[in-house]
Amino acid sequence: MGLFRQAHLKIMRSKKGSNPTSSTAMKLAIALAGIPFVMAWQLEVNPELIIVVGLALFGVMFALNSAVHSYLIVSAATHDGTSKDVGFYYMANAGGRLLGTVLSGYVYQVAGMEACLIIAGCFILMSAALVLKVPKAVLN
Repeated sequence: MGLFRQAHLKIMRSKKGSNPTSSTAMKLAIALAGIPFVMAWQLEVNPELIIVVGLALFGVMFALNSAVHSYLIVSAATHDGTSKDVGFYYMANAGGRLLGTVLSGYVYQVAGMEACLIIAGCFILMSAALVLKVPKAVLN
């Protein structure tokens, strides 16, 4: 088994080897939020390197986070309404991305890259808090 596959399984599964839960999504979101915060903190050191490496790390963590969220929405969907539940999730996801794109562009123009990264990290932390509001019964 490849090194990436082993790391992926270790991150995605709990100690009991069960499927991802809302707690898994919360932990991944906290790890994801740390990346823009560190980028903002270290941006003055070498901006080009920090942006390239930071965005590469962010992309990997974002993909893991997205996979967990997709799994959770499909597992929480009702059998009869799966297409509606998944469709609503992706519609909300697209709306959030649009809002994030517009807001980040505005913040970048008004306050600069550091503020843009800090606000991005704050929104990710809000996502981490909100995923814990999903009733456990929905995910079982």
